[in-house]
Amino acid sequence: MLVTVRDSGGCAAGSRRDTRGGVSPVVAGFWEGLPVEKRCYRPSPRESLVSLYPAVPFPASRAAVVPVGWPPELAGAGIVAVRVADLACPLRRPLREGDRTALTAAGAGKIRTGDLVVFCKPVAVAPAVVRRDGKVQAGGHPADHARLGILEQQLEEMTGQPGVIDLVAAQTVPRGKVKGTARRSMTMAAAVRAVLLMGLMPDAGYGEILSALSGDLALLPWQAEFAVPAGAVLGTWRHAAGPEPLSRLRDMVLAASDAEHQEHDYRAIEVGDLRLGSIDGSVTRMADTPANRAAFGSAGTADDSAPYPQLRDLPVTGASTRGMLAVVTGPPGGDKAAAEQALLDRALIECARVFTRSRLWVMDRNFPGTARIARMIKVTHVLIRLKSDITVTRIGGFLPDGSYMADIGGNDAKIRMRVIEYDVHVDGQDVPEMFCLVTDLDDWEKHPAGVLAAAYKRRWDGSETALREAKSAIRGAGPSTGPIFRSHCPDMIAQEHAAWITAVELVRATARAAARAAAPARKGRRAGRPVQPREISFTAARRAAITSVRNGAATASLPAALTAARRNDTLTGLGKRRIVIDRDRHRDRKTKARQAFPSTGRGTPTRKATARITVCGPLAA
Repeated sequence: MLVTVRDSGGCAAGSRRDTRGGVSPVVAGFWEGLPVEKRCYRPSPRESLVSLYPAVPFPASRAAVVPVGWPPELAGAGIVAVRVADLACPLRRPLREGDRTALTAAGAGKIRTGDLVVFCKPVAVAPAVVRRDGKVQAGGHPADHARLGILEQQLEEMTGQPGVIDLVAAQTVPRGKVKGTARRSMTMAAAVRAVLLMGLMPDAGYGEILSALSGDLALLPWQAEFAVPAGAVLGTWRHAAGPEPLSRLRDMVLAASDAEHQEHDYRAIEVGDLRLGSIDGSVTRMADTPANRAAFGSAGTADDSAPYPQLRDLPVTGASTRGMLAVVTGPPGGDKAAAEQALLDRALIECARVFTRSRLWVMDRNFPGTARIARMIKVTHVLIRLKSDITVTRIGGFLPDGSYMADIGGNDAKIRMRVIEYDVHVDGQDVPEMFCLVTDLDDWEKHPAGVLAAAYKRRWDGSETALREAKSAIRGAGPSTGPIFRSHCPDMIAQEHAAWITAVELVRATARAAARAAAPARKGRRAGRPVQPREISFTAARRAAITSVRNGAATASLPAALTAARRNDTLTGLGKRRIVIDRDRHRDRKTKARQAFPSTGRGTPTRKATARITVCGPLAA
């Protein structure tokens, strides 16, 4: 919003304007330190009778002007009130439809009860451009102001680099149809932001994503007439950017997430002094094009005849927060176990920073093999569920907690580990389910069997629920229902995948920030206890993030005090959007595939019942 402010003497405050209709190096008056020196100019016959504005230095670069002088005591004031009587049209003729100009505030009269007042939301602070006919327009380009709201604020806080997206974009050399540095309807930084936003808006086309990114900035009367670019423009810029800038942002965000998890104690369950993590694989479909099928292939069929190509991920997550700490990606084809084990080998090398002695990793029955386990326990700790066909040879007697030491594996490759066997009894279930875990934690007093059995339950939170929540951000994005990538070529799949991982983790980081700032519940099961990140709804956090982008809650030119106040308001609201956790819900495991006849139902109703863990031990004599 641009507003012209006159002083109480009735003369415009500021410096003489350029009579050629160029840019006056100024910013909207009420954002700067008023009052300014009073000067009245008598217009010459050659000058236009237009409002004058307080002058401030105007940088030569295209970057958005960052305002100074916003009163500290007004940090939380996000709305500006102007009397209707003070509004004026700067044109020397009646205002007509299609005139691209802002109204001006011709004075600062005292507001009294009963006065009609216009309440205005600051959208951007920009240099005023005053035309010969008196039109007041905004200098610069909306792409210089557009930001990702609370997501970009979270990104900059995590990485410690203000303007990190702009820095990454500046180091990206455009390719394809986009050449040179001439001003266009898009910029590289805006394209990167749009692709990140695409990872959270599966139902939106390119045009709607660009509209959300522009938000209220599209309503301003810009110096050069602006219209939200068509969807084809974003497609061109996606190819110009390539996957590299998004991959860099993904690596920065995941490294920062790992550091945050080490700094804060998010543990939902205590396993000695260890932090619990989870590792599990997943496949995601993509648009079926010849290029995608040739590059990635598919899983589930020997002849690659599955309806859609797929991408296999191995996310490494925090079990207590569902936050992603690292991820490796590869083709889905071949045996599932072999494919995920190959990704685990890569993770141990490429993501070595997360495999430390301070962490315990829970893994499902996809047995990684004795050689791989031996490599893992040299640098970290594991808690792995065994399948029934893995050989276990007990060594010695049972330990006091019911666990025992055993050699795991066949004659050609064995590894000695501690074994924990236990049954899970659920009310209403006829036969208990038996679990067999192996771990390198051989101190039964420091890590009792019952504690480790309870810790394994968190694998569902850390992997299954985390993946389901993350995939909700791309559900229906492509040519089919369910989670699917929309891109049609391998480079764009790599770009979209990196943007999805980055955006989802920024949403989770926002939820974690909301949990840290939230006050404990005053009643209920968790009364007086710190709010856990799992209590903050992922869907609510994702929607709040998109809303902050649409509303322009943190455009680049707004004062830091104001954007920080808006961020705090968003986090406070999120902190109240809590869900009930640990509800003891159970569901029979029938099949992961959808039934051929959905109308018949899956026949696996969810029920609430208490689960009891009974650690197995030696039979009574």
